[in-house]
Amino acid sequence: MEQRKVHGMTRRLGLAGLLGASGIALAGCSVAPPENGFFHALRMGWPEGITPESQEIGNFWVWTWVAAWTIGIIMWVLMFVVIFRDSDRAWKRRGNKEEFPRQTGYNVPLELVLTTLPILIIMGLFFFNVPVQDKATALDKDPKVTVDVTAFQWNWKFGYGAIDGELSPSGREYNGVDEEAQKAADASKDELQDGQETGPIHGNSRENLSYLNYDKIETVGTTEEIPVLVLPSRTPLEFNVASSDVIHSFWIPEFLFKRDAFPHPEANRSERRFQVEEITEEGAFVGRCAEMCGTYHAMMNFEIRVVSPEKFTDYVRYREENPEAPNSEALEAIGEKPYAVTTSPFVTDRQGTRDAGSDIDRNA
Repeated sequence: MEQRKVHGMTRRLGLAGLLGASGIALAGCSVAPPENGFFHALRMGWPEGITPESQEIGNFWVWTWVAAWTIGIIMWVLMFVVIFRDSDRAWKRRGNKEEFPRQTGYNVPLELVLTTLPILIIMGLFFFNVPVQDKATALDKDPKVTVDVTAFQWNWKFGYGAIDGELSPSGREYNGVDEEAQKAADASKDELQDGQETGPIHGNSRENLSYLNYDKIETVGTTEEIPVLVLPSRTPLEFNVASSDVIHSFWIPEFLFKRDAFPHPEANRSERRFQVEEITEEGAFVGRCAEMCGTYHAMMNFEIRVVSPEKFTDYVRYREENPEAPNSEALEAIGEKPYAVTTSPFVTDRQGTRDAGSDIDRNA
């Protein structure tokens, strides 16, 4: 009789483990969950993704919650069954005179199940997480536009480092590097300050800005104007991210992904690039700094304006032909709202407080 009870408990736990493992299997599904109801609530406020990478991340997040709820419900049911079955009143009602219910210590099958099941759960989550993570960080998406992103307290500078011929106004591959500014930046690593024998990184100057990228078409925010980064839809993109002072973080909530912006990223063993296959929706999306970087961190916002590839080409053409015109005029020229619509400027002098991102001389 005792042996039968042990086997019965083992079978029940085996069934619970099977249900839990089934829930974990769902965690790796690349199939999108239903849009409405319970599944949508499991997004916990996450925005809908606008890139294939973010959609995969969102799906994995939802199915992980499905698995977590499945396991949680099984464990809660088992817990309450034991509580009510072995309560003092139920024990006495069955007429049992023993002081305690039957103990299951040193039950080898039970302990094996309780040890193995959590390991399988963790392995399952890890197994299905890796492909999603690899897709988000892969650098094999053949980008048609390369965007150089420079973060600094408390502002952003965006430039176009390269544009494929299909999107370039000239029809040929566009090299956007500002050669003169880049040479000045490269020379800054050897310009030691008065009385400074060596700099902080490999003996270079403390004011070394050689790791930053400088382009002919750049957008920098001001006190009155939020920086708006114009990007083409349905186009593979690469972002090349760095900081000219402290650590920042480039984050667009609808990407469900962020990349920390480090000063001297190569010296800090940081991968500064990430790519997206495409942006599937056109429109305006807010961007933020996601790393606490000082006094005005919460106000260090920007906007990406996603337009059709044809509009993007017209935008680049206008910026080339009118290098002195502000970004707002270029947006207006292609039929877009000239200023950011997702966030507003803040009172502090964003440009004067820290002008490190746009000028070689940070102390100017």
